[in-house]
Amino acid sequence: MGTPPRTAVRNGAAALLWVLALAGCATSAPRPSAAPPSPSPSSPAQICTSLVSYWAEETLKGGKWAGLDWEQKGLSNEQYAIHEDAVAAGRAEERTAGLDKALEVVDRVVAQRCAAQNGATWSSENWRPPSADTRSPE
Repeated sequence: MGTPPRTAVRNGAAALLWVLALAGCATSAPRPSAAPPSPSPSSPAQICTSLVSYWAEETLKGGKWAGLDWEQKGLSNEQYAIHEDAVAAGRAEERTAGLDKALEVVDRVVAQRCAAQNGATWSSENWRPPSADTRSPE
């Protein structure tokens, strides 16, 4: 009988690899599942709470960027007012109960005010729509 020709060995090896690949894929690959539900969009109040709480806490902790102004922090005028009230409440609490309690107060004050004002997203009072002379030509 002798040695089989090279093409027969190659074809046999290719077929064996193909079968092994299919068998491996069939047993090891996870079955596709339904796509995970997409996260629901955040409400204006949730966005306000997250943004204002972050900056108020950074202010209390003396964070590196705490000294930015309200526009640099991305706050509306209403959100800045909430920020200032929350920082004042937090500082008062910090004097008597420490930083951890102060941060809890900040979170509570901000969440309540942002919810009450539906996100406090009104534009800055110094924002003006473009006038006819500042619009780009069409």
